[in-house]
Amino acid sequence: MKISQLLKKEGIALNMKPSSKEEAIDILVDLHEKAGNISNKEEYKKGIWEREKHSSTAVGDGIAIPHAKNKAVKRPALAAMTVPDGVDFDSMDGNPAMLFFMIAAPEEGGSVHLEVLSRLSVLLIDEDFRKSLMSAKNTEEFLSVIDKKEAEKFGETEKDETVSEKITDNTHINKAVPENKYVYRVLAVTACTTGIAHTFMAAEALEKAGKAMGISVKVETNGSGGAKNILTDEEIKNCDGIIVAADKNVMTDRFNGKPVLFTKVSDGIHKPEELINKIIHKEADIYTIGRDVRTAKYEKQSTDSNAVYKHLMNGVSHMLPFVIGGGIMIALAFLVDDYKIDPDNFGMNTPVAAFFKTVGNAMFGFMLPILAAYIASSIADRPGLAVGFAGGVLAMNGTNFSDLANGEAGGISGGFLAALFAGFLAGYIVKLLQLATEKLPKSLDGIRPMLIYPLVGVLLTGIVMCSVNPVMGWINTGIGNWLNSLGGSSKILLGAVVGGMMSIDMGGPFNKAAYVFGTASLALENYDVMAAVMVGGMVPPIVIALSTSIFKSKWSAEDRRNGIVNYIMGLCFISEGAIPYAAKDPIRVIPSCIIGSAVAGALSMAFNCTLRAPHGGIFVFPVVGNALWYIVALAAGSIVGAVILGAIKKKVEE
Repeated sequence: MKISQLLKKEGIALNMKPSSKEEAIDILVDLHEKAGNISNKEEYKKGIWEREKHSSTAVGDGIAIPHAKNKAVKRPALAAMTVPDGVDFDSMDGNPAMLFFMIAAPEEGGSVHLEVLSRLSVLLIDEDFRKSLMSAKNTEEFLSVIDKKEAEKFGETEKDETVSEKITDNTHINKAVPENKYVYRVLAVTACTTGIAHTFMAAEALEKAGKAMGISVKVETNGSGGAKNILTDEEIKNCDGIIVAADKNVMTDRFNGKPVLFTKVSDGIHKPEELINKIIHKEADIYTIGRDVRTAKYEKQSTDSNAVYKHLMNGVSHMLPFVIGGGIMIALAFLVDDYKIDPDNFGMNTPVAAFFKTVGNAMFGFMLPILAAYIASSIADRPGLAVGFAGGVLAMNGTNFSDLANGEAGGISGGFLAALFAGFLAGYIVKLLQLATEKLPKSLDGIRPMLIYPLVGVLLTGIVMCSVNPVMGWINTGIGNWLNSLGGSSKILLGAVVGGMMSIDMGGPFNKAAYVFGTASLALENYDVMAAVMVGGMVPPIVIALSTSIFKSKWSAEDRRNGIVNYIMGLCFISEGAIPYAAKDPIRVIPSCIIGSAVAGALSMAFNCTLRAPHGGIFVFPVVGNALWYIVALAAGSIVGAVILGAIKKKVEE
């Protein structure tokens, strides 16, 4: 699809004078509305700002390409604007933006916005093209300049290949490719955090610089649509070196033994000749698996306070499918089972229910090891993965030296907090091993990631985790004894305490201590304690679901989409559904959930609600004593928690 096919005259504004970034976006959104490209201006604008919060779409050299893909867009379209005096748009080079293209892509429109954005990125590298657009006297001339440049760059016929295929095929750009197709003097990988504009602009800049210098260059783009123009083993083997211009992790193990220059994606855009010269003049360090050979500036970037958050999010994002997939399978087991057959075996009484419960538990059971594994992997790259996974399993099982001495493999699980600790512990242990073994002979480079890192890493992580895990057990025992002492003095206080404990660590020692206390109370025919425990555990996911539904400006689009699932998880008594949200923002999420759960638990006790089943969520409400008031307690606690969270959480734009 050609750029000019997406850009109507009504969607172009020349020589505008916005006074701020906000006003510039408003003008462009209005152009889309005027051209009939969007059905809801506010919804589309919200999508634009959600993209801007990740990083500014002003890519430097006076260019800004804001974009959004959402349900308010009727059809793929562009809006364009020139601002001769420039406007501050938080550009990566600090200069004002003067040339704007705003992309609108339908939610179900495939990758058309990526293709158009990629093509724009390629064309806008050309300074003469930008000058021609800025000097256009009217919309007809503006469109004519685009058509002429597009035909010159990509040709007129595009029936047999997509835009994205064209722009990632170096042969139409780089005429300095030798006859041997496997020989490129310089290879490169480009990637930005969102995988769109910066990725392709850096690729185009490097290819263009290589052509001008008479040096064959091939660039792999790691965009949001996946890796394109992938570097082959033969090309890597025969090249002089590789440039990794990336602001996120890319696959680097394949470069083992080759000179590799690590830098920011913006350097790929603004300093392509300098980067290529460093490879040609052999100024790049030899890369070894597990050894980060990065520039001092890039290394400083990756060790700031944002690094911990990045590692945490890597673990959470990989854990989320296990939480959602496993949780829904368990919920289905309760839905199709017959409680009357055997209340103590609810969820496993029928073959169909047993299937869902078994498969769900299998997936759910790997949640904590996956969290730890991918935190460690983010810190120490692939060598940290296995060590982190092992640490997560030890945290999940509560393995400790005392139980091992008695021939037992596990103890009391430390929950997701222990898994977080295991992930960071494993990651930094492997990182230290990488540094400690750097001086070893190069002949041993092959066994470092295959033997030294996993063996020594798991050994050290195991020693620490087996030493730390008993502490969780001691805390758990103390909490249980404290709960028993509370029972006779204040029934409502007890309900608030056990309800609140269900939200402290959502599957960890506090949560498990309260749950064990509730199930133990069933044997003593104290059914009110179990009721307070379960309603407290149902609250956290519902708090998240309500907050993401009501206070939409406080959550990202991804959080809002995933938040809906928490209605089901909460009603099914799967507290872990709130863990990814608690891990992202524990200071606000956990206290809100604790207060909501405490309110629900206290009200359950005050209303004399009882429960004879140890699990089941909404599916065992028919056997709850005072079921109507139990629903009131659940609703009240969930609303209180959601309101508090909505009040204290910052807007996503901030």
